[in-house]
Amino acid sequence: MLITGGASGLGRALAERYAAAGARVLIADRIHPGELPAGEVSFIRHGVRMQDDWRRTLRWCETFWGGLDILVNNAGVTASGRIEQLQDDDWDWIIDINLKGVAQGCQTFVPLFKQQGSGHIVNVASSAGLLNTPGATSYNASKAAVVSLSDTLRQELAPFGISTTVICPGPIRTSLRAELHSPDPHLAALADQAIQDTPHTAQQVARRITDAVDKGHFLVLTHPQDRRALCLKRLFPRVADAQAARKWRRTATRLKAYDLHAQEEAA
Repeated sequence: MLITGGASGLGRALAERYAAAGARVLIADRIHPGELPAGEVSFIRHGVRMQDDWRRTLRWCETFWGGLDILVNNAGVTASGRIEQLQDDDWDWIIDINLKGVAQGCQTFVPLFKQQGSGHIVNVASSAGLLNTPGATSYNASKAAVVSLSDTLRQELAPFGISTTVICPGPIRTSLRAELHSPDPHLAALADQAIQDTPHTAQQVARRITDAVDKGHFLVLTHPQDRRALCLKRLFPRVADAQAARKWRRTATRLKAYDLHAQEEAA
């Protein structure tokens, strides 16, 4: 099993859980985790935006394991910001990591999986890519694209014995909080608060993911409240839209006050 972004957060929790179950795990990350999880766990320095790193990681799996059973495209970043405050660099950064990083992983390992006649791709998206909460335009779009990519691959690769799962967690207490990127400090503070307030830990979410992957599920929403919200959105869209609008109006009122205060200070 190969896990990108496996040095910390959800990726590390997955590595620990699978290694404890006896799986061989390769953590691929930009930063060494320090102490590796117990079990048969290896590390390779890897940036998901670097094609050369993907080729090197593929060679590692072929050399030391003779192939790969499960690819977990977990590496990702989070961002918030109102649409008018996002710049081209903001879009490039999040699309390069959250979408193109996943696509490059699939592109690199699908030929190996086809040659083997088996394999399982697990792409970590987000419930944000399904629920589309206002104020996180670039993040929502990047994760929605991962859901679409995964659904496409599910059909495209099934005849070759390759399974696909897409994971859509909600907020988790992970290092994504430290890496939150935003040109909008007020929305960033609200997003940071949501991460702080969530009761869901990486270990809890990792358990739900491994159970779902073992059962061969395709779409996995790890948070019960997100499953309820998606059902409401699909079955009663007007009710869901009204609830989202009320919540955003409250947030927008606070943002207007923040903006006015900032303008007065600047003057």
